[in-house]
Amino acid sequence: MSLPSEIATFLNAHGWGGAAALPLAGDASHRRYMRLHRANEHGDETAVLMIAPPGLELVEPFVAVGDYLAGLGLSVPAIRGVDAANGLVLLEDLGDLSFVAAIEAGHDEAELYAAATDVLAQVHGQLVPDTLPVAGGWHALPRYSNERMQREVDLVLEWYWPAVAGAPAPEALLADWRAAWEAVWPRCWHDQPVLVQFDYHSPNLLWLPEREGLRRVGVLDFQDSLQAPAAYDVVSLLQDPRRDVRAGLEPVLIERYLAARPDVDPAAFRSAYAVLGAQRASRILGVFVRLWKRDGKPGYLRHQPRVWQLLLRNLEHPTLAPVKAWFDTHMPADWRSSRWQDAA
Repeated sequence: MSLPSEIATFLNAHGWGGAAALPLAGDASHRRYMRLHRANEHGDETAVLMIAPPGLELVEPFVAVGDYLAGLGLSVPAIRGVDAANGLVLLEDLGDLSFVAAIEAGHDEAELYAAATDVLAQVHGQLVPDTLPVAGGWHALPRYSNERMQREVDLVLEWYWPAVAGAPAPEALLADWRAAWEAVWPRCWHDQPVLVQFDYHSPNLLWLPEREGLRRVGVLDFQDSLQAPAAYDVVSLLQDPRRDVRAGLEPVLIERYLAARPDVDPAAFRSAYAVLGAQRASRILGVFVRLWKRDGKPGYLRHQPRVWQLLLRNLEHPTLAPVKAWFDTHMPADWRSSRWQDAA
């Protein structure tokens, strides 16, 4: 396929000029990916080109966090070239064996998820840096503030509520909603912040069985990393909005994580896990409707019943009593999981 001149120039500069380029599956962001193919004396060789449209995406966070995670001994795509001005990054190709594909091919789900849990324990066991070096400068790791968490759950009333109610949410309802969440935010901070990758779940994890130890897990899409409570990434992994993690694995792997981090108070962690699980599920309910209404991507709606199951399970934790009361009062049963059954 014909490539824009800035991409062709970039690839020429890094020895990939004339390579065949095929688009890879995208995600919910503006980033695009292409797999490059070329033949040489050693046979076929591949690489991945990430295209982050300037003005919409930055490449510096990806590069900075990727270098940091590689320094911890993890498998992230090695960076072969960067053109930050044009939003281009040439990457090592870690292959197509996603966690979902690996499990479908017969690999042991428990082994994969245990390895991914161990990766988190390794990352979270480090003192989180405030800044990371990149291209002669520094990338500041933002903090996942209570205010940001609140803005994210507000997507329920901004996007989800109008979609099911047919009208905007009343202001009084929004006030009650925010008061309920403000009562539980302090329970998120069970320990000092760690580097949280934010989207650490099955679409962004590859299985690399030819490697050893933690390097068997290939990690992608970490550019949104934050200073945040450790429980967030564990929730992201074990409460996956896109697939059902095998029954019984979640409690076993929480125990595995806690055993690897004896400095963490188990009760405080579990409370934070429930709050962040409910927060994340609520955010995703709103995001999936926004992807449908604003971005013309209705395919995410088929996951809404699963997201509701995760949300309701988290709401059973006593810490979340104020939020559960809000849902019980204001969100009728037919506005919940059953509303999206036809989209499944």
